[in-house]
Amino acid sequence: MSMGTQEPGWKAPDLSDPLLYSEGDATALWAELRNHGPVLRTERAAAEDFWSVLSHPLANAVLRDGETFVSSRGMRLDSPPAPTAQAAGSVLIVSDPPRHGSIRRVIGSAFTPRTVRRLESTIRRTASSIVERAVTGRDCDAVQMAARLPVSVICDMLGVPRQDWEHLLELSMRAMGSGGDRAVEIEANSEILAYYEHLVKLRRKDPGDDVVSALVNGSVDGVPFSDEEIVLNCNALLSAGNETTRHSMVSGLLAFISFPDQWERLRAAPELMPAAVQEILRFTSPVMHVMRTAVRDTVIGDTDIASGDKVAVWLPAANRDAAVFAHPDRFDIGREPNRHVALSAGTHFCLGASLAATEITVFFEELMKRVDRAELAGEPRRLRSNFIWGFETAPVTLRGGTA
Repeated sequence: MSMGTQEPGWKAPDLSDPLLYSEGDATALWAELRNHGPVLRTERAAAEDFWSVLSHPLANAVLRDGETFVSSRGMRLDSPPAPTAQAAGSVLIVSDPPRHGSIRRVIGSAFTPRTVRRLESTIRRTASSIVERAVTGRDCDAVQMAARLPVSVICDMLGVPRQDWEHLLELSMRAMGSGGDRAVEIEANSEILAYYEHLVKLRRKDPGDDVVSALVNGSVDGVPFSDEEIVLNCNALLSAGNETTRHSMVSGLLAFISFPDQWERLRAAPELMPAAVQEILRFTSPVMHVMRTAVRDTVIGDTDIASGDKVAVWLPAANRDAAVFAHPDRFDIGREPNRHVALSAGTHFCLGASLAATEITVFFEELMKRVDRAELAGEPRRLRSNFIWGFETAPVTLRGGTA
């Protein structure tokens, strides 16, 4: 089996080790590894071996070839086998065409013009509120500040009654930001699933303009979704939508602090906002990897891949590929073109990409109205994770502007 350009006898570090990202410099690591080869094999004694794809062109090739590289056998490294098998083919992110397209259409049908207007109103109202509270001249945690926006939008999108939004926010923060306490995460996830079971029963009796109602009344090939399938899709949407948007906003704010000239540039030329949002997504790349499983012998670049092999596409590494992005470690809000893969590509391109862009846009528009400058108030601490490239805490001070 060819090892591509990987040097004989050289062993790649275990990219599944979360300490590489919480305690090390991931961008330098990916750049160094790409020099050894855009496709590297990680051999592990206690877990399954896997291939890593680190270049932008090959990442695109894998993500767009859904016939060779499937998602139904898990979409992240070391996914528990039993829950993955349970969700395969039933949950959007672990399904393959043609069923994937059918589920996607049902969920997408909830985005009526009226629903989109309602969501946009929620985004603006929530963003304005959280920024207003944060611009006090006192220190605040950007992670806690930003958390409220995506959760409120997803709750609205799913049809969660407004009086329960705070409850879901608290549960999601425990489930996704517990500092590695697995027992806390499991308990919070169990409570979230129980809540969705209640919500499904509620929407069967009283449907509305929301995703749960669309799933309750939807079907694939004439077969309605079971309550379990609806609950699992809701949980996946909460996780995906919350994590991607929240960490993009937090890491985007930290990027503006590191590159203050870009904050002044945006304030002087707000028409750059669409390009700035895409650069925030590229530069922050909150989802660190997506996994695929080869279902036939194939080749990635000049590396042979066997049927059954696991392939991890490292999205931030692809988005820092100097062969595609000039000065990739520079945060440049006017970057054009910007063909990043922060939201994946191909059939699994993020269903909520437009909604995420709107949330990020409104969040930074509200900041621009009120903030002259933002400063670090302490050392940000990264998550101990190999899946989400974000921060556990990010102390900042927001200095008030003219509005």
